[in-house]
Amino acid sequence: MAKANLFYAQSGGVTSVINASACGVIETARLNNDRIGKIYAGRNGIIGALREELIDTGKESAGTIAALRHTPAGAFGSCRYKLKSIEDNRSEYERLLEVFKAHNIRYFLYNGGGDSQDTANKVAQFSIQQGFPIQCIGVPKTVDNDLPLTDNCPGFGSVAKYVAVSIREAGLDVASMCESSTKVFVMEVMGRHAGWIAGAAGLAAEQEGDAPHIILFPEIAFDQKKFLKKVQECVKQFGYCAIVVSEGAQNKDGSFLADAGGKDAFGHVQLGGVAPFVAEMIKKETGYKYHWAVSDYLQRAARHIASATDVEQAYAMGQAAVEFALAGKNAVMPTIVRKPGKKYSWSVGEAKLSDVANVEKTMPRDFITADGFGITPAARAYFAPLIQGEDYPPYKDGLPQYARLKKVLAVQKLKPWKG
Repeated sequence: MAKANLFYAQSGGVTSVINASACGVIETARLNNDRIGKIYAGRNGIIGALREELIDTGKESAGTIAALRHTPAGAFGSCRYKLKSIEDNRSEYERLLEVFKAHNIRYFLYNGGGDSQDTANKVAQFSIQQGFPIQCIGVPKTVDNDLPLTDNCPGFGSVAKYVAVSIREAGLDVASMCESSTKVFVMEVMGRHAGWIAGAAGLAAEQEGDAPHIILFPEIAFDQKKFLKKVQECVKQFGYCAIVVSEGAQNKDGSFLADAGGKDAFGHVQLGGVAPFVAEMIKKETGYKYHWAVSDYLQRAARHIASATDVEQAYAMGQAAVEFALAGKNAVMPTIVRKPGKKYSWSVGEAKLSDVANVEKTMPRDFITADGFGITPAARAYFAPLIQGEDYPPYKDGLPQYARLKKVLAVQKLKPWKG
């Protein structure tokens, strides 16, 4: 009897370490070639399965796969494509199962956030109903750090490191010029409903007067009068004011400060532009000269400054996912468990996909200062270990060197998908 094959796919917004998880999956699966046959990766995520565009990772050398560990973004391609419920769109699930049957795929590892874990859970349920059970294992990933039941999410630690370094460096820049020039700097970071990334920027402020002076969280309703007063106090006391604002900063009625008007494939409101919005507000009310920056993709692609802790955990989650599958587990996701004690340590845990899917974990109120503009010692203790260590990629001629894949597709066996 032919050995069962494995299918791995990347989903949603990518990170600087999602490929480290892919490396963990592929290297671990290769070590278990007595039980796992071919290792496929979806070209552009779950869409690759629907289109039967399966990348044969066996065509990649061991060196190339190892290089994934230090390569940012999604090496196999990702997508924002949400499968609807089985009742609303049964044909997509039937197509997935048809592709999996055609290629003898019995292991499905889906690397993504809450929506992705929901997809993996649905595929697990449907495959059992149809008598061709697929072992579906989630691989956690999201820079937003908002997955429940895991201490933190792979991808977050590196973004946290990037934004903390960036606001520290930008703060020094503004401080050196504030006497005669810019007095306000606003940096926008990711975070729709959860302020984890914005909060991590607070690590840069080690003593009074350090940037950032103000953090705007989605969890704290924006109060313009209180905010402007704080800005003016900072400029008066320190000569300038450095602000970090989460893209999901909200008004008291729950509306976003910066709503771009559209929606993405998952039905989420498109955000962006809160930094210039806040900066213009300050200019209008105070007259202060300002500069602003939007971290955008830079924060999640910055592999050159990734956290070594994050890289290690991302790889471990991919490795654990394969081990879970081989152990016969289904509809579960490996998690990161923080061990008690002063010295940071962690282990691999387990959560049901049904408990993870579509649940967002926001910043606890006790992580945010009473005035709503900073982080508490408890938050600092949580964040600090996650940004520890450097794991630089190799450099050549002054530039980082990243993996380049052949991406050879398996021979298609079915009719084209008309989705």
